[in-house]
Amino acid sequence: MDLPLELPITPMLAKANPSVPAADAVDGGYLYEPKWDGFRCIVLKDGDEVELASRGSKPLTRYFPELVDAAREQLPDKCALDGEVVVRAGEKGSARLDFEALGQRIHPAESRVRKLSAETPAEVIFFDALVVDGESLLQQPFEQRRRALEQAVSSVGSPFHLTRVTEDASVAQDWFERFEGAGLDGVVAKAKLSIYQPGKRTMLKIKHTRTADAVLLGYRIHKSGNGVGSLLLGMYDEDGNLRNVGGIVSFTAKRRLELIDELAPLVERDDEGDEVHGAADRSRFSSNKDVSFVRLRPERVVEVKFDQLEGQRFRHGVGFLRWRPDRDPESCLLSQVDRARAYDLNDVLT
Repeated sequence: MDLPLELPITPMLAKANPSVPAADAVDGGYLYEPKWDGFRCIVLKDGDEVELASRGSKPLTRYFPELVDAAREQLPDKCALDGEVVVRAGEKGSARLDFEALGQRIHPAESRVRKLSAETPAEVIFFDALVVDGESLLQQPFEQRRRALEQAVSSVGSPFHLTRVTEDASVAQDWFERFEGAGLDGVVAKAKLSIYQPGKRTMLKIKHTRTADAVLLGYRIHKSGNGVGSLLLGMYDEDGNLRNVGGIVSFTAKRRLELIDELAPLVERDDEGDEVHGAADRSRFSSNKDVSFVRLRPERVVEVKFDQLEGQRFRHGVGFLRWRPDRDPESCLLSQVDRARAYDLNDVLT
């Protein structure tokens, strides 16, 4: 692929910010965008050659053949456009992003990939341009890259979209509050004068944060073999069934070891006194990943912070806040979790 880029390339990233910054809080001002929650992707095109480069080490190209075909037909030759791969669900008036359906698109079987490409087709929301018409834009300020992106996708149609943008912080705050109901993740602030810096956290992301109480179900051993790598959580549905809703990750090395001793009294054991293990669904991204976990008696409640609960699962890993010895496990109900008010995704894309 002959593009004026050093490949493979890593997308520019964002660092967390507690609130929407003022438009004049940075030299030249900010532009704001909705924050899409899907798979980050740089679409690379050189003639008929198309690659969907991901944020990780594995390209997305083989999993989304419908996007590759559409890029060949619609996108300009010799371009590199930054965006988010998403899947939507629901009818007009109640459509939203479906992250679970998107995750199911990552499948090793070619026949399954083709089947899902027709049943749950993906779309791309573009928000930056690295190359247009064979010219590198990496050193151009974002406001110029945005204009180049608008021109590059001015004549494209489904499955491609151009994200909204505004200079008004109050509009961005409104998006932050309304668009969550369509499955979006918050808003992003980009300095107008900033150049594109691959792999650097130069943008700001403002994400939703909520808290909830959940029941501790088990833990996985850290990949190093030492201590707890993650805690598995559950909540009760309306029928009284305890559902796996996600997990807590990111403990320090010291805390991982402390948790082994702290949770030892809760470990389920068989008649021989050995630990009882369970297994969760295997990751499609890493089919060799060890998904076994040590089962715990569902007696301890933990308060966590999270962004969204989608269906019966936290969309992302959650953060540990504190143990809740004052709460009964049976009081941790899915029905009591704070959720965003529904908002039609089609209105966001209009």
